[in-house]
Amino acid sequence: MVFGLTETQESLWMTANILGLIVVVAVAALLTILVMLVRKIEQRVETIKTTLRAAEANTADAALLDTTARGVDLVLVEGLEHHLFLGRVLDKVRK
Repeated sequence: MVFGLTETQESLWMTANILGLIVVVAVAALLTILVMLVRKIEQRVETIKTTLRAAEANTADAALLDTTARGVDLVLVEGLEHHLFLGRVLDKVRK
């Protein structure tokens, strides 16, 4: 008997100490897992930020799409005029 405790009391204190130790170890393990998950989330957030910055850079000149589309339309119209002109000229030459 230690400190005047009965055998039952001593057994209960040992059980409480063991359970307390198990709880402390479990909390430490869960906190470690939490810290690891938070680090992984932070890394992925940084990756997403980098990807979004790259997407922003890729679309920075999107305002020029309208100008480019008008230019392409003008080139197509010019090409069609040449095609029609050459079609008429070649038909006259063949006859």
